[in-house]
Amino acid sequence: MPRTVDHDQRRSVILKAFIAVAARAGLHAVSLRAVAAEAGVSLRLVQYYFDTKAGLMQSGLTYLEDVSNKRLMVRLQSSGRSPTARRTLEALFAVALPTDVESRQFHLLWTSYAMLAMTDPDISDRTFVDSPMRLHERIASILEYGKAEGEFSNQIDHTAEASILVALIHGLGTAVLVGQQSTDTAYASFTYHLDGLAAKRSAHE
Repeated sequence: MPRTVDHDQRRSVILKAFIAVAARAGLHAVSLRAVAAEAGVSLRLVQYYFDTKAGLMQSGLTYLEDVSNKRLMVRLQSSGRSPTARRTLEALFAVALPTDVESRQFHLLWTSYAMLAMTDPDISDRTFVDSPMRLHERIASILEYGKAEGEFSNQIDHTAEASILVALIHGLGTAVLVGQQSTDTAYASFTYHLDGLAAKRSAHE
């Protein structure tokens, strides 16, 4: 009987190899051949799943986003409590902040991809645009829930505040990545802003 091929598992192996090569040597050093060698598979197999380097890069970033979302769910579930809007935002920030290998890889590759997309016509900039938009929509939904539950003021514009929080997540993440801020000061800045939303609620009551 022929062995069943697990295509998802094969794709995962190749994508992990892509991330390893890119994180170690930079996106400019990524090639289908280098990824095949890292994964221990043939070049033809990499080409079967990913026709081009650009396609592999885009899939790699989508894979990192999926991993980040799974880490967020694990973090929320491990608390053992129903997550409030604020706890969800704090968990999201904690997962996004580049404090371990996976989160540092995500932030570093994401920033590198953005720079490459601006100079290489073969690299789509949609991945860099679409993912932050999904994050913005998610945060706006969390803030709206927080308003309904009385955690945040009904007077705040949850769409505008979501834009600010996305900017804080990306900006503070970069500051930690390059050593301009420590993890503690980044957390303090993020929680300070959330405290401000709670203060606005008190001021309007």
